[in-house]
Amino acid sequence: MKKKILSAIMSVALIATTLVGCGSGDSASASSASGDAGSGKLIKVGIINNDPNESGYRTANDADLKKTFTKENGYDAQFAYSLKNDEQIQSAQKYITDGVDYLLLSAADTVGWDTVLKDAQNAGIKVILFDRTIDADPSLYEASIVSDMNKEGDTAVAWLASQGLSEYNIIHIQGVMGTAAQRGRSGALDTKVAAEASWNIVTQQTAEWNAENAQAIVQSVIDAGTPFNVIYAENDDMAKGAVAALDKAGKSHGVGKDVIVMGFDCNKWALEELLAQNWNYDGQCNPFQSSYIDEIIKKLEKGETIAEKTIIMDEKGFDASTITQDDVNNYGI
Repeated sequence: MKKKILSAIMSVALIATTLVGCGSGDSASASSASGDAGSGKLIKVGIINNDPNESGYRTANDADLKKTFTKENGYDAQFAYSLKNDEQIQSAQKYITDGVDYLLLSAADTVGWDTVLKDAQNAGIKVILFDRTIDADPSLYEASIVSDMNKEGDTAVAWLASQGLSEYNIIHIQGVMGTAAQRGRSGALDTKVAAEASWNIVTQQTAEWNAENAQAIVQSVIDAGTPFNVIYAENDDMAKGAVAALDKAGKSHGVGKDVIVMGFDCNKWALEELLAQNWNYDGQCNPFQSSYIDEIIKKLEKGETIAEKTIIMDEKGFDASTITQDDVNNYGI
């Protein structure tokens, strides 16, 4: 969706739930940019993110950060990527040793960050979370710019319930276990299945955000001859892999077809699948957080305080029966 300025969203109420990001990765690398911005000292930031190649969401997220945190905009930025918590923590410790001014973090896991954040605080380094929250005392970070993953899951499951099927036989393809995206999107479905006798999980497995893994999961269900009529995939890439297995087996999918297909993240190509009615639902996850972070840093540099510790971005779900080309153009990433 189009980026909004921070002032338009700072009135959003604080939501004390596990929130957040969309996607993940398993490679680690680093790059840096430095130089004279024209006047004054560059602000040093260490940015820890997930692999930008794992999905369209993450690619857009990384590109957005790199567009903002440049020497032309007054920053000396270093980037590190990993899905593994221990590797991210290692990068964070290096940034602390290097003496960055700000540590920007999209954590691979929600736990294990207390010591690092305390070390950063003791070194006078300010921490800003983006895309994903962590289980840590809020006093250890300045702000958290996130999606509400619980709400994303609730919105998707409410939409699925509105389809009025007599029986729901669901292939549930999960993201990387323990991530906020997985927990939020899985939690809503788990709660509904536990409450409704007509909702059944055919299989529930992690494909770790990967299309090929998702295809293999669906193919195994097809080979076993187990009936199903819903695929609930926790990102677009996994939904794409699931559909590849359906196509190979000659199973129809989409609006008015045999299998309902659901994804998350709103890649443009995925929304085009909705527009063609080949998929049924896609849940939005907003990857554009850099403008919010930039505004927060500017405020902190002026000695101002941040009114809201947690900033929640507006997101929605798209139905193939009502989506328009304008929706694809405006919200696709």
